[in-house]
Amino acid sequence: MNTDLQLRPAGEADLPHILAFIRELAEYEKLSHQVVADEDKLRATLFGPRPYAEVVIAEWQGRPAGFALFFHNYSTFLAKPGIYLEDLFVRPEFRGHGIGKALLVHLAREALARDCGRLEWSVLDWNEPAIGFYQALGARLMDEWIINRVTGEALERLAAKG
Repeated sequence: MNTDLQLRPAGEADLPHILAFIRELAEYEKLSHQVVADEDKLRATLFGPRPYAEVVIAEWQGRPAGFALFFHNYSTFLAKPGIYLEDLFVRPEFRGHGIGKALLVHLAREALARDCGRLEWSVLDWNEPAIGFYQALGARLMDEWIINRVTGEALERLAAKG
């Protein structure tokens, strides 16, 4: 075990780090313009009366190095919950130390401990380094599935249909 690396559940005091990680990930993914999250919104949705997601913080030599944000989904075919990894990010200066792998191993162990049937996530099709990394860990690309999303005004229009 690497004593330089510590993984721990995030607490409210980590909100500045979580928001910074989200912004840095969005910048890497060229999606900064889509980030509207702020500390108050994160506090309400991560640490409020009904938390919608959980966060694991990775610290390298006591410094915030990366994070994984995840939540439960459900497989009707398996009749079991799953873990969906929404975000995984390691700051560039901390890459190469096994932090990303450690976060995924942690989530895989958490999935088994919670009797989950799967651990899944999405990756942008242009992110070849991440795709190769995930495949080396045993992940299988689900090319036959296409993600659908309804958001913003389209979500409001859909909700108003009767």
